[in-house]
Amino acid sequence: MAVGHSLRPHLRFPALVDAAEGRVPGGIVLLPSLEALQTRMGYQFQQPQLLEEALTHPSASGATNGDFNRLEFLGDRVLGAVIGEELLARHPTADAGQLALKFNALVRREACAAVARNLEIGPEIRLAAAERAEGGGDKSAILADACEALIAAVHLDGGNAASGAFVRRHWHNLLLDAGSTAKDAKTSLQEWTHQKLLPPPLYQIISTEGPPHRPVFTISVEVPGGGAAFGRGTTKREAEQQAAAALLKDAGAL
Repeated sequence: MAVGHSLRPHLRFPALVDAAEGRVPGGIVLLPSLEALQTRMGYQFQQPQLLEEALTHPSASGATNGDFNRLEFLGDRVLGAVIGEELLARHPTADAGQLALKFNALVRREACAAVARNLEIGPEIRLAAAERAEGGGDKSAILADACEALIAAVHLDGGNAASGAFVRRHWHNLLLDAGSTAKDAKTSLQEWTHQKLLPPPLYQIISTEGPPHRPVFTISVEVPGGGAAFGRGTTKREAEQQAAAALLKDAGAL
């Protein structure tokens, strides 16, 4: 939507400019990097304050239009509705259980963070200096929330058609891979052990490295009679997923 139009300047972080300088009512102008973000998004905002709000983390004090928490709440629901419709259309013979597995893979934090990274949202998120110094612009939780907030911002700015087009465009590859990524590695490992009549997987934290605000976890997973493997990640969940995937690969089940 409006991809072919030249992008007009709207916003500038961290502060708004005087109306005499601006090119739209209110004197708000957009940094070149945010113009580029709109190009990557494939959407031009008519209400630029929504873009500002969607890119403002709660840690940023003095936000003109608030932070992205409220938009994230709406964006999560919009994303779910669009993905649900897409799955029904793409998998007409799938039952509710199969659809739920695919759905969960497509709307979870990791999927939203992956889309955010593809859009290079991180550098544009308005963060407190301390949060930025701690790597907040690359934290999956923050990226996922900002991505969902952007979905809501597009939805409020352009309606159902705009937000639907945005999600379908940027979830395109994930939707194509939904069949293979419908189950995360931990779920697949759990099912594999059940099929092989083996005990359930046992996960254990081996080590925690790095500063407290950016830890790196090493976690082991063992299936008695089925092997063991290790995984590393910036969250315990990520490390467990990596470990489960490694075990499945070693077992020839992935």
